[in-house]
Amino acid sequence: MAKQKATSRPAAKTAVRKKWTGLTTAKSSARKTIKSKGRVSTAKKTAAKAAAKARPKQSIAISHHREEDFKADGLRAYAKYRDLGIAAATHGLAQAHVIRLQGPCNPEEVSKLHYHDVEFQMVYVLKGWVKTYMEGEGETLMTQGSAWTQPPRIRHMILDYSDDVELLEVILPAEFKTVELKA
Repeated sequence: MAKQKATSRPAAKTAVRKKWTGLTTAKSSARKTIKSKGRVSTAKKTAAKAAAKARPKQSIAISHHREEDFKADGLRAYAKYRDLGIAAATHGLAQAHVIRLQGPCNPEEVSKLHYHDVEFQMVYVLKGWVKTYMEGEGETLMTQGSAWTQPPRIRHMILDYSDDVELLEVILPAEFKTVELKA
């Protein structure tokens, strides 16, 4: 076996050299393409850095749980919100709050088809459950530990929820418009 390996090794090396030698030209042109794309990418990076520099510096936001921080001053009249200080810390880049939907659920008040004019929205169920409808997804029961994103301007509504439901919601930007639709 050792002799076979010794005899086949030079042949294999030659085959590998031929294979890689043939690809050298392809690699070079690929590198040129990547380099030219890199220049465009560098310009984009520079523009992104300039935009980031234009934003005010973000600060640290620390929020400890206190019952008195839940206020009925948010988007929904049937909910209490605990602001986590993210909007202030990010100068409006994002918002995060804990939402307690007040039970019992009244579908006439709650189940209104709407959308939010946002760039990003994520919801996480901290406690209880909530039944939602999202365009393209249908009805979904979200329980403790469930999380979902709602793409920008997706039509959705809450159908039902438990009396003890708590949700964590993160939205970009902090200020946004909500549009109620006729079902």
